Amino acid sequence: MNAKVNITNRAGASFPVRRMQFDFNNVPEYWMDGSAGLTHFMTALSALFPAGEKFFIDSVRAVRQHPAIKDNEALQKEISGFIGQEAMHTHEHANFNASAQKFGHDVDCLEQYTHTAIQSFRKSAAFMGKPFGITQQMIDLIGTTALEHFTATIASELLRNEHIQALMTDETMKTMWLWHAVEENEHKAVAYDVFENVFGKGVKAYVARTGGLALAMVVLFLVQSYFVARLLKEDNQLNIESLKDIYTYGYSPSKGIISGMGKEMLAYFKPGFHPNDLDTVSLLEHWKAKLGF
Repeated sequence: MNAKVNITNRAGASFPVRRMQFDFNNVPEYWMDGSAGLTHFMTALSALFPAGEKFFIDSVRAVRQHPAIKDNEALQKEISGFIGQEAMHTHEHANFNASAQKFGHDVDCLEQYTHTAIQSFRKSAAFMGKPFGITQQMIDLIGTTALEHFTATIASELLRNEHIQALMTDETMKTMWLWHAVEENEHKAVAYDVFENVFGKGVKAYVARTGGLALAMVVLFLVQSYFVARLLKEDNQLNIESLKDIYTYGYSPSKGIISGMGKEMLAYFKPGFHPNDLDTVSLLEHWKAKLGF
């Protein structure tokens, strides 16, 4: 374990909140196999999390007292656990991002860009959806549910893909990403359950959630790719070697973390889908034991 951890579960959720304290002071600049391309790819993802995780928390919290769920004691406990875990993800990724800043990588600017992009997109989507009876709360929860499916899917791929794990040569960063991956799968159904309880399971809800995923993935790909290119360019590392590393790590058919997500991502479009249909129980038990959780 490369962090101090205090595990609590006062809310009584089916998963605990682990209060982590990672020390990023000794993390090298190119912490992922010495590769600028791989490191900046992951840093670009990390830059999305502080504003993104806060958006998830705010979206679920905004409907917490909705009549459909306010008296659902079990779901309320899950929501508390979800908020606690996401708050810790925000905290630790913000700390890592600050540590990357010391090498001259302007991650703070990318965090601010993420916040602006989220706020602009959610407000524009609500404006366009208003004539169809789609509220701001629904837009926010659609986005959260879609992006939670993405994060749970990329997390489970990380936990399965030994090639990618081997590239994480700094133990502090490897532990941070594996901890985050475990927790994304522990709470992967919470936002979805809130969405279904509040907005139902009908055709309108299906079209909204699947359309939301398709749109969110386009926006996410464009923003994260822009972040990667910007980090590489500012670091004078925008070259064939870096791009080749990113392709192999992210998109190659045999080893890529993104290409490996295809089947689970598409499962979201199945009528009647639920996140727990994608069984990660054994996978999580393995990693919780290995990480000392």
